[in-house]
Order: sequence, then C-alpha cells, then structure tokens
Amino acid sequence: MEVEIPTQHREPKVKRPSAWRWHDLPGAAAKPLRDPLLAVNFLLLAVGAACGPLLLRLYFLRGGSRKWLSSLLQTAGWPLLLVPLCFSFSSRRRRRGRQGDDATASSSVFLMTPRLLAASAVVGLMTGADNFLYAYGQAYLPVSTSSILISTQLAFTAAFALLLVRQRFTGSTVNAIVLLSVGAAMLGMGSGGDRPAGVSGAQYAVGFGMALGAAALYGLVLPVMELSQAWHAARAGSAALTYTLVVEIQVVIGLTATAFCAVGMLANNDFQAIPGEARQSELGQPGYYLLLVGTAAVYQCFCLGIIGAIYYGSALLAGVIITVLLPVTEVLAVVFFHEPFSGTKGVALGLSLWGLASYFYGEVRNKATEAEHQTSLCADRDCEN
Repeated sequence: MEVEIPTQHREPKVKRPSAWRWHDLPGAAAKPLRDPLLAVNFLLLAVGAACGPLLLRLYFLRGGSRKWLSSLLQTAGWPLLLVPLCFSFSSRRRRRGRQGDDATASSSVFLMTPRLLAASAVVGLMTGADNFLYAYGQAYLPVSTSSILISTQLAFTAAFALLLVRQRFTGSTVNAIVLLSVGAAMLGMGSGGDRPAGVSGAQYAVGFGMALGAAALYGLVLPVMELSQAWHAARAGSAALTYTLVVEIQVVIGLTATAFCAVGMLANNDFQAIPGEARQSELGQPGYYLLLVGTAAVYQCFCLGIIGAIYYGSALLAGVIITVLLPVTEVLAVVFFHEPFSGTKGVALGLSLWGLASYFYGEVRNKATEAEHQTSLCADRDCEN
C-alpha cells in the first residue's frame, strides 16, 4: 500500500516545466499494463463513468427533485476510502515494529501536512459547488446532452492552466478547444429539441447553463489541484508522493464536498423532505433508498478507478478510457431512457471525441519530444546512468 511514486516535481536541480500536464503527476512510475490490479481499476472506472450519470438522471426521472441531495451523492461514498487507509496504517505499524523506533514517522495516522490539508479542503469546496452545478444540469437535461457539455471541461482546463501554471498552448490543444467549443455551440443552437417531458424551456436553458458551468468549474479544479501538489512538493523537499497520500487527499476532498452539500441540504430542508419523497417515488421506498446508496457507491467507484488507473497505469490512460466511455454513456441513455439522439447531437459528439483525441495525441507527441530533448542533452554532457 505504501508505494513510492516519483514525480517530476521532486527531481532535484531540475527546472519544473511550465506546461501543465496532470497525467504526469503521479504516473511516472506506472506498472506494466498486464498488472491484474490495473484491470480491476479500469473496471471500477468504467462502472463509475458509464453508470453514474444514468443513476443520477434516474433519480430525477422517478420522482426525485432535490438538487442538493443529488449533489451530495456524488461524493458521499468517501468513507469507503477509509478501508484501504486502515490497511495502510496497519502495514506501517508492522513495518515500524520490524525496523525499530527509527520508523516513527511512518506510523503516523495521517501523512498530510497542514498546508496540503487546507489546500485539499479548498478543492473539496470547489468540488461540492461543481457537484451542485452538475446535478442541476442533470435534473433538466438528457444524459446524452449533459455528457457532451461536460466534455468541454478540457477547453476550460487548458485556459485556466494557462493562467495559473503558465501552460503552453500547442496546435493540438487549440484544435481541441475549437472543436469542443463548436460542439457545445451546436448543442446550444439546437437546444430544446431534446427537451424532456415536463421540463419548461426556461428550465432547459438553466440546466444547459449549469452543465456548462460545471464543466468550467471542473476545468478550474484540476489546475488548482496541480498547484497544491506543487506547493506541497516544494515544502516537502525530496519527499516522494505515495499512493496512501493520494488516497488521503481524495478523502479530504470527498469529506469537504459532502459537508458543503450537506449544508445546502439543511438550508433547503432536504433532510425533512427525503422521507416524503421516498414514499411518493415511483420506485417505492426500498427502491428509492437503494438508488441513493447505489448512486453514491457508483460515483465512489469512479473516484477509486481514477486513482487506481493513474497509479497502476497513467492518468493519460485513464483519460483515454473516460473518452472511450463517452459514447457508451450516450448509447445507454438512448437504450434505457429512450432519449432522442438527433443528427446535431451526433455531430457534436463526433466533434467532442475528435477534440479529445487531438488533445491526447498532442500530449503524447509533446512528451516524446521532451524525452528526446532530454536524451540529447544527456548525450551532449556525457551523462552516465
């Protein structure tokens, strides 16, 4: 459990690149793709990415109407992460017993520093707000439409990364931003044609804007997470990032986001309304509560899958899998919810996939070019391993 993951932030005497590449942070020491644990994490990621939006939409289709409750469900499964953390703590204690008193630091209950804890809490608050925006969009939009809109987060990520961490814009990045923006604009011009029954034009427009807002805020969250990790790396010196620390960060983010949404539920009287909503639900009381628990568990599978895919493979690989799952979610929404899938929506989906593929292709080329550049510099200086 306590496995060291070297990152580019901790290389001594090497200038940190100005380009923001979230997939390089924890994935530098990726394991072979044949690792069976990698397949397990891919399965978790697939379940969360494909089924999470469907279950959240099902809540609204079967009589649910509480936006803050559906927001809370997206991070309420964070206590599941305490199980692997307990195993990690036990492992560190056993290691301390074998190594003696010199291993006192490794037996600490928490590995996070106060600064990293505070930064993770801020990210958690942003995540909670993003959950609300996303849930609001899911309440009034078909899954096929909201999924395409959420895919535009890549454009917002690139823009915020340029402002926060001085990311360089490559041709592939610009191409991806243009394609994603055109796809979202096409949906906007054709909006209303796939409006669900019982949803007014004003509600559809607000949901459309909320979904775009969720994509924008999520595009800000990722660079902020990168900055918090960079600050932690600077203060921790050569300390390596471990998988346990990554899980702890996720726990703090999930806890804070859940608390944020719980406050919203209190203000909106959601806790008092839940029993009545359960009785009136088309699913019945047992089905209603089972749906809530299942939604929270599925979204936590997504979080665990992301963490595992980055650690055992790479974040780039995790992003590619999520991209592949986008049309899967679209097809499932059409099959199970009988959502209309117009030609405009098909073109928008194609542009989104093209934009994402362009972005990832550019990242792979940039990484290969940098590796060749480092190799040539090493050869010029007669470097030796």
